[in-house]
Amino acid sequence: AAGAAGGARLPRAMHADGLPPQALVDDTEDVSLDFGSEEELALRKARIRHPLATFFHLFFRVSAIVTYLFCDWFSNSFVACFVTILLLLSFDFWSVKNVTGRLLVGLRWWNQIDEDGKSHWVFEAKRVPTIAASTEAEARIFWLGLIICPVIWTMFFFSTLFSLKLKWLALVIAGISLQTANLYGYIHCKLGGPKTISRVTSRLFGTTDVPKRQSRRIAEDGTEDHGKTGTR
Repeated sequence: AAGAAGGARLPRAMHADGLPPQALVDDTEDVSLDFGSEEELALRKARIRHPLATFFHLFFRVSAIVTYLFCDWFSNSFVACFVTILLLLSFDFWSVKNVTGRLLVGLRWWNQIDEDGKSHWVFEAKRVPTIAASTEAEARIFWLGLIICPVIWTMFFFSTLFSLKLKWLALVIAGISLQTANLYGYIHCKLGGPKTISRVTSRLFGTTDVPKRQSRRIAEDGTEDHGKTGTR
């Protein structure tokens, strides 16, 4: 009997509710943690996510400076050098204002004219960071290129003025104006913050709310007059 009992398998212990006991979980067991934010932070520090935009952010403005310095080596025509540099400056202004600023640092600015003919500067900044947000390397390249190049064109202005090369003065002033305009706009986007944006949006949408407010006031006045006549 003992042998038979020993050969037979003993039934599993059962709880009072008839269910088998669950495995005990040790308090010291490793628990997986979410390190997604740390991985995203590491990617933001180490990687360039928009290489094409980063390249063209520096290409046009650096090409304009290099062409200005060494244009005499390539061509003896002042008109050809003037037009080439002006086109590079124009391409740089458009690309920085409309493309690279939005992709590299999440900023955007433009000028808008309302129905009354008044000009309003609009400055936008992306508040919530996303997976496709710019990295620290991209932001550093963006701001260094945005600040250093206008300083270089300012140095060209004084060198042109003191060396009496007045034929280049108009081109240098155009370079300072175009690149300083982008610097001015993005500084306002960065430092102006939500106050500037909310102030501008309130101006823009204030004119569209006027008919609605007037209709509401007329409706309220009509109901008040009707209530007064009814009480009389």
